[in-house]
Amino acid sequence: MPRENTQHHADLEISNADEESGEPDCIGPAELSGTSDGAGDPDGGARFLIAGLRPLDFVKRIAIILIGSAIFTFGVHNIHNVTGITEGGIIGLVLFGNHWFGIPSSVVSPVLDCLSYAVAFKVLGGGFLGWSAVATVSVAGFYRLWESMPHMLPNLTDRPLLASVLGALFVGVGVGLVIRQGASAGGDDALALSISKITGWRVGRCYLFTDLSVLALSLTYIPVVKIAFSLITVTISSAVIDVVKDASWDHVEQFTEWLREKRRARA
Repeated sequence: MPRENTQHHADLEISNADEESGEPDCIGPAELSGTSDGAGDPDGGARFLIAGLRPLDFVKRIAIILIGSAIFTFGVHNIHNVTGITEGGIIGLVLFGNHWFGIPSSVVSPVLDCLSYAVAFKVLGGGFLGWSAVATVSVAGFYRLWESMPHMLPNLTDRPLLASVLGALFVGVGVGLVIRQGASAGGDDALALSISKITGWRVGRCYLFTDLSVLALSLTYIPVVKIAFSLITVTISSAVIDVVKDASWDHVEQFTEWLREKRRARA
């Protein structure tokens, strides 16, 4: 009996503390997953979830996917397509099949994308495909938008090194933002994320592996000089994808502090 009374008083104290702090006395799965709308009733909170997310989080994820798709397609359209720098991954395989076997791009591209998404579905699950559908539509829409406008950057054909670096930054930042939201902008992304899941490699390393494999095949019909600039592009973009994917506000603060220390040292 004394033990029961002690436990009863302890429960009362915890309950009173919770009431004073205004916080709930337990944390359910919704709170842990970040999908609760703050309501105490789990059933009532579920009515305000969209694809398992609170409305604000859902809108935020859509917005970041749109921004990433816009950046990615802007760089490809205004730099890669203008300068003729080839790509690795699925796009490179499409060009390879078209050149050597005469297979139309309109045929081989969706086949390769479907195969990549089939692997991703098996490895990453159906939720990944849902967000990837949003990203794919966004990419197609922005491609259409940029194609309806004149090119917005100077022609860098005579400066392929600059084009390679600048194009890699656009691709790296754009794709990094998209996959950070659990989506992919195409079969390349789906394949790289699947390889990362299976092998435990960093995503950027998986991109580099697939891109280098395709660029090696492309040497059979593309001059070595052009492949060299493509190699620069895929190497930089792979590294940038990793940085953007894993970046956090803590990293920004650490980098800012590092810059301050460098300035103090110079002073």
